[in-house]
Amino acid sequence: MSEPSRPHADARQSRTDVAILGGGLAGLTLALQLRQRDPDCAVTVIERRAHPVREAAHKVGESTVEIGAHYLAKVLGLEAHLEAEQIRKFGFRFFFSDRRTDIDQCTELGVSQLLPAPSWQIDRGRFENFLGERARDLGVQFEDAAVVRELTMAGDGAGDHAVAFERDGATHTLRSRWLVDASGRAGLLKRKLDLAQPNDHDANAVWWRVDGIIDPNTWSQDAGWLQRCDPPDRWRSTNHMCGPGYWFWLIPLASGAHSLGIVCDAKLHPLETMNTHAKAMDWLRTHQPQVAATLDRSEHTLQDFLFLRHFSYGCKQVFSRERWALTGEAGLFLDPFYSPGTDFIAIANTYICDMIGKDRAGIDYRPYVALYQQLYVSFYENTLTLYQDQYPLFGDAQVMPVKVIWDYTYYWSLLAPLFFADRLTSMTVLGRLRPAFTTAAGLNRSIQTLLRDWGRRNREGAAHDSRMLDQSGIAWFRDLNGALTDVLDDDALVARIGDNVARMQWLAAEILQHARAAHPDIDDMGLDALLADVSTGAAPSLSGTWYADAA
Repeated sequence: MSEPSRPHADARQSRTDVAILGGGLAGLTLALQLRQRDPDCAVTVIERRAHPVREAAHKVGESTVEIGAHYLAKVLGLEAHLEAEQIRKFGFRFFFSDRRTDIDQCTELGVSQLLPAPSWQIDRGRFENFLGERARDLGVQFEDAAVVRELTMAGDGAGDHAVAFERDGATHTLRSRWLVDASGRAGLLKRKLDLAQPNDHDANAVWWRVDGIIDPNTWSQDAGWLQRCDPPDRWRSTNHMCGPGYWFWLIPLASGAHSLGIVCDAKLHPLETMNTHAKAMDWLRTHQPQVAATLDRSEHTLQDFLFLRHFSYGCKQVFSRERWALTGEAGLFLDPFYSPGTDFIAIANTYICDMIGKDRAGIDYRPYVALYQQLYVSFYENTLTLYQDQYPLFGDAQVMPVKVIWDYTYYWSLLAPLFFADRLTSMTVLGRLRPAFTTAAGLNRSIQTLLRDWGRRNREGAAHDSRMLDQSGIAWFRDLNGALTDVLDDDALVARIGDNVARMQWLAAEILQHARAAHPDIDDMGLDALLADVSTGAAPSLSGTWYADAA
């Protein structure tokens, strides 16, 4: 590989191959990926904020999961930074603790030991400073403290896009063959091209950061409870404190701060009850009193506070034959419950890099645009089903743990192995996998509807006890996670995903069986037809403890 060319420190290019609007996580990772793939590709990033930014920057997307973590660590080669400068995540952890102070007597769902595939908690300020420095080292023209003033699109012709931006009091014009919007919720291209598209997931969020690390282990003196995890580092998890219609997050940051947030169904918990820090703390004193008592301590000084109304949205189009694209929150956003933001950055950036790479190699990229658009939107729509209309379930300590296992299984069975195997752009493999993806999507839609009805039928407060539901103790579940890093050829990947879907069918049949045991007249939601030839295995996927059968 040839050495990347680096612009002179005082040079300002008037033309570039790729102009990226926004130098946050989405824009800077795309710039790195482009330069690593093609050191001769000229990339300019235009970022509104001056660098370096402060640590614990006020952005969502601090918790990564497997796809996003693999993208950062392996695809971009940033694992050394993640290990040395960020926090290794101890998985997701869920406490069904609405209105409770006795957290050690609530149902806890999580891992007692780390699963094989790693992920990290990301201090976004620290990380984006690192990305900016690395981008400049790789020859990216990084224009920070710059404000975009005007965009002129090239249209369907061979001409360039033009970006007029202001920096240091002067206005500059940059021409580019490709234009990528990574400007986050500012949505520069989305606004210009009228691409905004609402969805039906009506949820709000408030979030803030405080000084100091919050350790859930300080909430109990029970030796058995404290020793459930090895190592006993619950604080390194993305901790979810769950209740009907809401969840509260606690995410540790390497700079010594803790990120906190309430995410809620807009109908069940109006934003007006929590849209200031004082209101949010009052809300916590009612719904999560143990957390509120901890945050009231003087060492947890407030750093900042923000709120978002209707945070989830889609986008009419994210990739165009006219050589523009959207990535990250400039395009679409789902829900932070399972931390999919960096995943969708990874997927969008991979498709964008592939289209630009084809164009630069003289290959007609245009036939791929509609295919990548269709795939990306299908991933978004299928993932949205995990959240939409499901928030009333979040306080149900019987149904919600089953849902969490199902949702993980769906994620690790299809999209995650496809990304880990670097086959997102393989039309041959995607064609062979279409039946498996179709089967899995149908199963997931029916299971989500079944779980929602099951939760609706349950009596309030069912199954609140001191269970520890240990995901790392489920052998097939742990193996599904560990298998993500296996190196597979096309045939082996197709076979693996086929086996994974068979596992999903087995689990779906078992879930339906337990739902009927709890509520004999519950509708099958189409699962009987989907599972006509499937029976549960000789050994259950989950023990009766997971289903709270005794409750």
